Amino acid sequence: MHTDYHVLVHQIAHFLGHQIGEQTPAWLHPFLHIVLFWGPLALLAVLIASASIYVKKRRKIGRPIKVARPSIHGFATNIYSYILVYSKRDQFALVLMGLIAMPVLYLTLELPKIIINDVIESGHFPIDQLGYSLNQEEYLFVLSMLFLAAIFTNGALKLFINIYKGRVGERLLRRLRLTIYRKWLAGAGSDKRTELIPVVTQEVEPIGGFASDAFALPVFQGGTFVTILIFMFIQDPILGAAAITLLPVQLAVIPKLQHRVNLLARERVAEIRRLGGELGDQAILAEKENSRFREVGGSLKRIEIIRRRIHRTKFLMKALNNFLSALTPFFFYSIGGYLVIEGDLSLGSLVAILAAYKDFSAPLRELFRYYQSAEDVRIRYSEVLNYVSGRSEYVVAQES
Repeated sequence: MHTDYHVLVHQIAHFLGHQIGEQTPAWLHPFLHIVLFWGPLALLAVLIASASIYVKKRRKIGRPIKVARPSIHGFATNIYSYILVYSKRDQFALVLMGLIAMPVLYLTLELPKIIINDVIESGHFPIDQLGYSLNQEEYLFVLSMLFLAAIFTNGALKLFINIYKGRVGERLLRRLRLTIYRKWLAGAGSDKRTELIPVVTQEVEPIGGFASDAFALPVFQGGTFVTILIFMFIQDPILGAAAITLLPVQLAVIPKLQHRVNLLARERVAEIRRLGGELGDQAILAEKENSRFREVGGSLKRIEIIRRRIHRTKFLMKALNNFLSALTPFFFYSIGGYLVIEGDLSLGSLVAILAAYKDFSAPLRELFRYYQSAEDVRIRYSEVLNYVSGRSEYVVAQES
């Protein structure tokens, strides 16, 4: 069995265009086994487990419920439907611009490799390009200018997308606030009418930012992640596999920590609303008894405890993510360096992969942040519907 396992790893390496044998250093074997076998196996297991949990969750949501969410005019049943109802064209435009940016991004990754391999390290000059004969310096200038143009185009697209996203988010946030205010004027809301202030100001604020990212961010950041990953696999499949070796750990641990943050965030929202109602009642009734002071002090203490727990969990999640992201280049330097020494990989390809990985972890962090924002905003939107309907809590019939 042990021999069969080693044979399987060697066959995988051979399929990817590399040989593992007696000439391969002994210290390199464990790293190759992790990258070629255990990493993909762990990723497959995490994906299967995540899919199973998702299916069970959807089946549970689809079961009959005792109390259904009431239909409220001006609101959709979930945050994604609300965003689509009032910004469908803008969301389509943002997604389209995100897709257009992907080829430009790939060009910014490919050109540095070409400059190193085909210009700096090449001695085959002059060369013919598009009917022109170019020497080494001229070809370097042409490719450098193309690289500069690609960088400028990529930056300009990001700038335009971000500005557009800001306009979409602020417009939808204003609409949401006005809708809540109109409902309040019509008599909606809880018994403590002073709770309107934190609802309209603080609680709905993140919804505006999420509205601009709801569909564009997964497409843009997910597309960036896939584009960089494809680029790495094209340079060398083993180094491409090395880039995602630690991804299963991130997928398994980070969402659990984020779920804890989401639960604490919901507790914080509820406690802040109670505090706002208490302060509003005291301001209206001019009550200054010690008992009311103790209630406010207790509420502030609970908010502090909740926020400290949120901070600890967030910092742990950030530290773990940063550590795993910093650990991955270890595989590039060890495995990639060996391949360059053996002549199986060009120096330009290794440099290009290292440069690409610098931007590889960023979209992954953004996707994790999106997951965090999505869950937080889902909770906030649900709480807004609770407030407008005048019900402290109800069961969600269909929630995305």
